[in-house]
Amino acid sequence: MKKLGFHFDLGILIKITINLLKRLSKNATREISSGRKRSVLYGNPNMAIYLLLFLIFTLIIIKSPAFAEPGQLIRFIARVSPLAIAALGQYFVILSGELDLSIGAIVTSQVVIAGTLIGGNEARVMPVLVFMFIFGGLVGLFNGIIVAYFRVPSLIVTLGTMLVLTGSVYAWTGGSVGDNPVDSFRQIGREGLKNIPIVGILPYSVIIFLLLTSIAVIAVRRPFGKAVLSVGGNRLAANSSGIQVSFVKIKVFVISSLCATITGILVVGYAGVGQSVGAGYEFATVTAVLLGGVALSGGRGWLLSAIAGAFTLEALFVLLNFYSVPSTYRDSVQGAIILIAVALTAREKSALRIFKLRSKN
Repeated sequence: MKKLGFHFDLGILIKITINLLKRLSKNATREISSGRKRSVLYGNPNMAIYLLLFLIFTLIIIKSPAFAEPGQLIRFIARVSPLAIAALGQYFVILSGELDLSIGAIVTSQVVIAGTLIGGNEARVMPVLVFMFIFGGLVGLFNGIIVAYFRVPSLIVTLGTMLVLTGSVYAWTGGSVGDNPVDSFRQIGREGLKNIPIVGILPYSVIIFLLLTSIAVIAVRRPFGKAVLSVGGNRLAANSSGIQVSFVKIKVFVISSLCATITGILVVGYAGVGQSVGAGYEFATVTAVLLGGVALSGGRGWLLSAIAGAFTLEALFVLLNFYSVPSTYRDSVQGAIILIAVALTAREKSALRIFKLRSKN
């Protein structure tokens, strides 16, 4: 009976997901063909991702009613927060027309740095914390400079950075996992404000996530957000309008690295120190952002939809776990989402070329 229930529920989920993706593609193609543009800042966000998230949550609650309790929901948000924060940084990078594959390696590096340099010494917490942010900022600065000034594709640059950081971690630690940092440092990722009405405890990770999301929402409505959108939409046009394209690209890579640093700090709290603790974050963030409807080619996408993409992805994994689907399928799910997103982007580009040809005629 469980097997039949699994096929029935996931069958419905797959059918609705495909229909939502088809509708998203048709709407985007129709908008481009008719010459209409949807603003990333002030336009109505795409509702498909929210409907999909609602559907998955409904299926989870049907399977486990306790998941709907406030305490369980807040724990789920805390669990998603590190990924959502990393996805915030990836969002700005993809919106600018680039890609950051070094996020997972940065998370791992920061976790190892915390465990190795802090150890059991309470006095080292603040100095190492400052060093971690400086290190993260420098990695982002390096990626941004190489991409912006040397015109090397970001896929190649960040892939190289990922390999360098991963190799450096193994060389530094000698292949052995160090001790966890002191509890005062780990509390950032696993503790919170207690005696909160309804939820009981409000994790620090959730507070940090909400704070960063609020800052990001304000940022996309400011000139910086408009500049990132313009650079991603048309680099030459953005440059002609006076936007410092290279400076914008450097900024988004620094933001991405700093978000990955914060993710690393939170991950230490509940996962501890490990040499592969950040593995997969680079693809998970890309999947989340693309699932939220952000165009892989840049220039289009809504911030909150990208955040919803992170929650949808994690909720989907929770649903699969409830139905005892092997965790090995996680990579397959992420790969399928990326392939669908690339296909939709290609379709929109084709529609845009047709529209431009018709406009000239």
